[in-house]
Amino acid sequence: MDNLDRNLGFLLHDVARLMRKRFEQNARELGLTRSQCSVLAHLARHDGIQQGTLAEILEVEPITLTRLVDRLEQMGLVSRGAHPKDRRIRLLRLTDAAHPLLAEIFATGALTRGQAMEGVAEEDRDRLFDVLLRMKANLIGKSAAAKDAMGERRVSNG
Repeated sequence: MDNLDRNLGFLLHDVARLMRKRFEQNARELGLTRSQCSVLAHLARHDGIQQGTLAEILEVEPITLTRLVDRLEQMGLVSRGAHPKDRRIRLLRLTDAAHPLLAEIFATGALTRGQAMEGVAEEDRDRLFDVLLRMKANLIGKSAAAKDAMGERRVSNG
């Protein structure tokens, strides 16, 4: 049986969970949850994004995102706007009030990453990022190949 401390999947999961928990502890003073911070941070990168697309990026159910956006809208941090061609689609935008908070959110993220990386040499950090980026590219490539293969099977069986 694998030693769970040396199992890559378990270790990555544990580190990610602990970083999320530490971020929440560091962000308490902001008056926002980690999920709310995540929505705001993603909107900083994708202002004007469709609500459904943001739910996919965040890997949450659309209803979950709706509740988060409802709360952020009540706080005056996010606005919903109509799509210019399809009124069923809602576009999410940051309000002016959100921008000062973003600096604090990103600073909290940097603090959390710094705490996680304490005692890790710069060259080890660089190597870690290189390895993780390679793993990500490998898995994206495998996912794309599997999706293509599934499409080919449906066409040939269809």
